[in-house]
Amino acid sequence: MYIKRYTIAAFILMALVGSYFYISFPSEKLAVVVLGINLPVLPLAFWVVLSMFALYLASVGHMLYYSIIGSFKLRKYRKDSETFADSIKDALLGRLERNHQYKTDRYALFGNVLDNSRLEMINAIRVTGDEKLDHVIELVTKIKNGENVDLKKYRLSLENPLVQQNDMNAYKNSELSEEQVLNNADKYSDELVSLAFTNYAKTAPLHLIEKYKAFLNKEVLFKIVARVNADENILDISTDSLIAMFSEVELNEEDLVNLSATLSEHMLPDERIKLFQKLSENSEVATPAYLYTLFDLEMLAPAEDILENSQPDEFIYFKAYKALKDCNQNFSIDLFIPHKVY
Repeated sequence: MYIKRYTIAAFILMALVGSYFYISFPSEKLAVVVLGINLPVLPLAFWVVLSMFALYLASVGHMLYYSIIGSFKLRKYRKDSETFADSIKDALLGRLERNHQYKTDRYALFGNVLDNSRLEMINAIRVTGDEKLDHVIELVTKIKNGENVDLKKYRLSLENPLVQQNDMNAYKNSELSEEQVLNNADKYSDELVSLAFTNYAKTAPLHLIEKYKAFLNKEVLFKIVARVNADENILDISTDSLIAMFSEVELNEEDLVNLSATLSEHMLPDERIKLFQKLSENSEVATPAYLYTLFDLEMLAPAEDILENSQPDEFIYFKAYKALKDCNQNFSIDLFIPHKVY
């Protein structure tokens, strides 16, 4: 309500009406009794203006009352608007624990939906005018664009996708080293730890690889094996150390055969045979890999001894290969075993 304007207009109207009665009825006077009390006899114009003034006070009081009521309602909506902006901010950040309280039913309805949802930016968002919200939008945009930003003030969980992507960005931007990740593995995602160890194992010496052997997996093991006697980033490792490393990973028959195939590129034949002979002595799972190694290196006599002492339904592929060899049919042993997968 424009009370100031209303007051000016009201006083102008009272002055005009009062002037009219004063000019038109200059000698008219009126005695008024209120609640049994006789008020002084005053000119008619005075009582008319007084009545209008009383009406003015009543109307202003009425307007002030509803203005105060409206201001309280408006204040609730403004407060809820700020809370809703916080809810959007937390949804963009992917915060899991959210329970914003609203004072208006309309905002409470939409806020409850938002607090149980996650927002994802698919396009650039223009400036909203809310400083906190705009800052979050800027951070999320930078993370999506591969930048590393400071998220500490938001105290997000380590499982938060934005936190994990931000850490990945820091690593890819060389702002986070492999050793920093591996030394604080509990602070980073499994994906980042695995990637860091995979890259670390490509060049690190044996004693440092063994330091972080808890992160060893098949993919990393094959990369380590590929470095044995290689031309670049050569890894000097003994047979016993290789066997110990193999024991850190759960390997099946196909994995061991593939490892032998990988080692065939650079490892000395005698060392390779020694390695898989020891492995086969410790576990029958490694026997196919030992057979593959023998046939690949044309060591037929030891391979034939193993096949002759096996059950009829064992090592079918290798027996088929031997039968073809006996018929002077020369095929690559690789045709009879799974090919390298790493």
